[in-house]
Amino acid sequence: MTLICHACGEPWDGTPGSQPGKSETCTKCGADLHCCLNCRFYDPAAHHECQSSTTEYVRDKEKRNHCDEFDFSGKGKGGGGTSSKGDMESKWKDLFK
Repeated sequence: MTLICHACGEPWDGTPGSQPGKSETCTKCGADLHCCLNCRFYDPAAHHECQSSTTEYVRDKEKRNHCDEFDFSGKGKGGGGTSSKGDMESKWKDLFK
């Protein structure tokens, strides 16, 4: 699975099976990679927007943090950042066919 930046969708060129460093940024857009929006535990519907019950609250989900439970999900914000508005509209319409 390709791990991508939550902000621009640029693939991360790290070693397979590893995690980005806490101060590592995207080579394309400069966004922090070790942040909530790139973590598999990030869930906007969960308490504090995190599925882990043992993490501390993080105010800015786009900025780097020091969470020890961070696990790079590779989905990026919005499921990978590759869907266009037209794609989403067609998927929505397909639900009601």
